[in-house]
Amino acid sequence: MSKILIRGAKVLGGEPQDVVITDGTITAVGTDLTVSSAEGAQVFEAAGKILLPGLVDLHTHLREPGREDSETVLTGTRAAASGGYTAVFAMANTFPVADTAGVVEQVYRLGKEHGYCDVQPIGAVTVGLEGRKLAELGAMHESAAGVTVFSDDGKCVDDAVIMRRALEYVKAFGGVVAQHAQEPRLTEGAQMNEGVVSAELGLGGWPAVAEESIIARDVLLAEHVGSRVHICHLSTAGSVEIVRWAKSRGIDVTAEVTPHHLLLTDEMVRTYNPVYKVNPPLRTERDVMALREALADGTIDIVATDHAPHPHEDKDCEWAAAAMGMVGLETALSVVQQTMVETGLLTWADVADRMSFAPARIGRAAGHGRPISVGEPANLTLVDSAYRGEVDPAGFASRSRNTPYEGRELPGRVTHTFLRGRATVVDGKLA
Repeated sequence: MSKILIRGAKVLGGEPQDVVITDGTITAVGTDLTVSSAEGAQVFEAAGKILLPGLVDLHTHLREPGREDSETVLTGTRAAASGGYTAVFAMANTFPVADTAGVVEQVYRLGKEHGYCDVQPIGAVTVGLEGRKLAELGAMHESAAGVTVFSDDGKCVDDAVIMRRALEYVKAFGGVVAQHAQEPRLTEGAQMNEGVVSAELGLGGWPAVAEESIIARDVLLAEHVGSRVHICHLSTAGSVEIVRWAKSRGIDVTAEVTPHHLLLTDEMVRTYNPVYKVNPPLRTERDVMALREALADGTIDIVATDHAPHPHEDKDCEWAAAAMGMVGLETALSVVQQTMVETGLLTWADVADRMSFAPARIGRAAGHGRPISVGEPANLTLVDSAYRGEVDPAGFASRSRNTPYEGRELPGRVTHTFLRGRATVVDGKLA
């Protein structure tokens, strides 16, 4: 029998309590625990720290198979554990694409083998992400990986007929289609957000309507079919209004926002530093404020990292040639603390909802996003919210270093992560 005592932690930011874990399950929570309940336990002192349920990321790129030069399942899950995550959903744009039962099972088993966090593969909606023919949705769901989330992320399912068929298909087993909302014809040659900054810099503009038009279409399709649709990396004030309207109408739509869209704006592109090149692009200050308000009022359901690692050579080049994307697993919670908690928009209990309970519910991640109470799996994260420090990518567990926060001071640090009672991070270092 293994036993752990987490002593004096502020559960969901509340009053200090002790938590006892026995053989991977929470067996006691309280302030007056008997000696016998914690006898023989390994003790972790947590005075002043916040105890959250293990974080769940519905949008991670692990790159394996095919792009192991930028990330692997091992390095990506080590990064996830370092950021407080106990489960991640791995996007399908690998090489080969995760559009068959065989590929999703490979990714799933690699996650099981490495053991730093649970890995739930996301299956492609269409064969090869080409948008022309539905992938093996049923076979992926019935596989050992038990896929419930499907996405062509990186590409939009822009054909309305294909999107309708996908929504109809996943409805049969309670799955969800996660849409990368980007009308391709409206973004040809786009390099950054379309607006004042793009005009001044002479870079191809990426209009907000390219995102908003797809979201509008897809919420109506979801209503027509009676199925679930999830909007990936929502980034504009207009998109917020469409999702808000759809929810008021009773449409089964959920949406995510990335940490970088909660903090950074298109003004950063004036540096021409490709680390700020991302899809969808960084938007305006008005958009950022709208996204924060929408996350606070529940219009946006969750925070998802869109962790997109790239090797050095794909980012250390001129802007036009650079790959789009940022790493995010190891900084996500700090950015949320700065933009949402320290601004008074969210409590720590709200953070638990947006970064654990809700993403686990949307993705049907069994055993994750559970209350910190007796009988629940001990998937937990301890956060030192008083910490302040500069981001140093040299210390990242991820194989890639393309962070927009290098040298920036961010608050908070994950000190411990527990996966079913086993410490994967101890005192800020991988176990």
